[in-house]
Amino acid sequence: MAQSTRALRAVLSEVLEDGSNELSGLARLAIERAQDQWRELDEHMDWCDKRIAAHVHDDTQAHAAVELLGVGPVTASATVATVGDFKQFKNGSQFGAWLGLTPKQNSSGGKNNLGAITKRGDVYLRTLLIQAARSMVLTAHKRDDPISQWVFKLRERSGWQKAAVALANKNARILWAVMTKGVVFDARHVSVKPGGAIAAPPIAGALA
Repeated sequence: MAQSTRALRAVLSEVLEDGSNELSGLARLAIERAQDQWRELDEHMDWCDKRIAAHVHDDTQAHAAVELLGVGPVTASATVATVGDFKQFKNGSQFGAWLGLTPKQNSSGGKNNLGAITKRGDVYLRTLLIQAARSMVLTAHKRDDPISQWVFKLRERSGWQKAAVALANKNARILWAVMTKGVVFDARHVSVKPGGAIAAPPIAGALA
């Protein structure tokens, strides 16, 4: 049979019921028990998915968070549930640092060299934001909004892993702005600095 979950699910019951195959009685019983556990896990996961979807639908903050690029229902719900009051952080950078997404700074000779992320703070939320950002980085070339274009160029320059962490950090800072300032995320908005200069790359400026 094909090596995929969908293929196995489609034929497993038929294989177990086929008395002419080479499965021993003990193996058949063990696999049947595993199949029952598989169904039970699917039911639990389906229940959790529905509760998360309901939270995102009913909670104003979670509903706003899920609009960000690379932030899905699980990440949005978990972030809002874990953080609570986003105003406990002075700015988006402090929130990013709390998540452990802020690059370490190594300064020498008047130059600031950014190293790996600190990996301090909330491991679960950091992992969710980075994993979600990875999928957006890998498909950024298909979109033409400013953030996608920025992350695509960063990917070409520094690799997809660094681009994913950079996008996760950017999303953390945007999340803070959305939650504390009551603005609506707009991926196509480009921030403009005083004097008319366009800011690049957009961070909290990707808000309307």
